Amino acid sequence: MQKTVACVPNFSEGSDEKIIRRIADEIRATKGVQLLDVDPGKDTNRTVITFAGEPEAARTAAFRAIRTAAELIDMSSHHGTHPRVGATDVCPFIPVAEVSVEECISLAKVLARQVGRELRIPVYLYGYAAARPEREKLPDIRKGEYEALPEKLKSPDFKPDFGPQEFNARSGATVIGVRDFMLAYNINLNTKDVAPAREIARNIRETGRPARAENGHIIRRKDGTPVRVPGKLKYCQAIGWYVVKYDRAQVSTNLHNYKVTGLHTAFETVRQEAATRGVEVTGSELIGLAPKQAILDAGKFYLTQRGRDINVAEQTIIDTAVRSLGLNDVVPFNPAEKIIEYRISHQVEQ
Repeated sequence: MQKTVACVPNFSEGSDEKIIRRIADEIRATKGVQLLDVDPGKDTNRTVITFAGEPEAARTAAFRAIRTAAELIDMSSHHGTHPRVGATDVCPFIPVAEVSVEECISLAKVLARQVGRELRIPVYLYGYAAARPEREKLPDIRKGEYEALPEKLKSPDFKPDFGPQEFNARSGATVIGVRDFMLAYNINLNTKDVAPAREIARNIRETGRPARAENGHIIRRKDGTPVRVPGKLKYCQAIGWYVVKYDRAQVSTNLHNYKVTGLHTAFETVRQEAATRGVEVTGSELIGLAPKQAILDAGKFYLTQRGRDINVAEQTIIDTAVRSLGLNDVVPFNPAEKIIEYRISHQVEQ
């Protein structure tokens, strides 16, 4: 396979099909990249797009998409349940084949400089590309979201890595970086009540929750920061929300290292947590694409759990994962469309 990077930009628009199509068309029209997936969410008011291609072509496609989003999305009137700071909220590069993390970091910096200079959008580097340790994790940059940007940008500590240190009311800010393949994975509950979903999220996410004394007050260190009780799952971010479209609550997770915390690990942990609250898990939903290995790992886990042989056809393992995780619960799950290796090979064959 030639040098290939994946790029998974998230845009703060999930309802207006014309805007989503315009952004996707910019990527589709860029020579050297393949548009793999467009996944809009009306309740989150957010669209996740996945494409892959040669490094420089991927950078060009990313810039064109970010530019179009800046033209068409007005953050001053944006509302949605997903945390966000800008029209293009986040734009990560992911090494896929014959490309190093270092090459992707260089790619991210060139894109960030271009976005900051030409579009006048404050840009922050995160993940492997982070210039400062406190910006490695996306939630730390997003804290307070778009609404907090006017005040945060006044502080020298929040100076952008690229672009102006001034509030862009229309486009907000953009976070660009490099990461491993992250799984955006939502687990469905059989309730409309968002409270148990939020409680489960606090219990499973790596950062956990603030520790509390017997009187209910948060326990703090001398510097005022809260002492935290770690959550159950490593490399996991999680929040709970209610999705109108599905008429149910979800525990929404980002799994940043599926080799440590896989789909099946998150699913089973949420199922256990839900049971203690008198709630059931009905299935799950994968946003965007997943590496084939993540699905295979889940399938092998469930085959082993049932005492079955894992040395079987790949399709059998994948079918087992899809059924066991309930990936068809709220939307159809087609492995040919949702597994990145299948999508890339399918596009090449065409």
